[in-house]
Amino acid sequence: MDLFSSETIKNILPFDGVTNYHGIVLDKKQCNFYYQTLLETIKWKNDEAIIFGKKLMTKRKVAWYGESEFSYTYSGVTKTANIFTKELLELKKIVEKESKETYNSCLLNLYHSGEEGMAYHSDEEKMLKKNSAIASLSLGAERKFSFKHKKNKQRIDIVLERGSLLVMKEFTQTNWLHRLPPTKKVFTPRINLTFRTIELQQGV
Repeated sequence: MDLFSSETIKNILPFDGVTNYHGIVLDKKQCNFYYQTLLETIKWKNDEAIIFGKKLMTKRKVAWYGESEFSYTYSGVTKTANIFTKELLELKKIVEKESKETYNSCLLNLYHSGEEGMAYHSDEEKMLKKNSAIASLSLGAERKFSFKHKKNKQRIDIVLERGSLLVMKEFTQTNWLHRLPPTKKVFTPRINLTFRTIELQQGV
């Protein structure tokens, strides 16, 4: 099933979860400014993952930011958050207003071209607030984004437009996998910001 519409606040999942596509929330000037600023100022690093006991490095680069320097573990690797920059706080405010949710952290991904992608997975790390919203803001190249139901394998595809917002919430992570499939048709970079809520332990 393909969804190429940018209709505002549309749940693209047919059942077992809520993923709202808000369409474009940043104008062209904002897209250009934030894309270039993040590209140049964010502390990008190649992502690391431990698979079958071996540490692997990805071509894709990532950065982890938050309200404080808390730690976050995924794919067997623990990362410490950088403090939100001025631009990230501005984008967080826009995303919170549009999604009517709040967030305390952001994982950024930099895909240099369509050849870089992300395999099917769900965001169910223990530190994430259970069934909380994860807001995905897209800058740069448009890319296809795919969902696959964990049981019946039904697939949903959507093209994430430049400056658009996608919000996954409720039981989406429990019942659906998602991925960014690689493509040879895209030659320019894409920056993806995923705002999320980390549950901090008392006293941290």
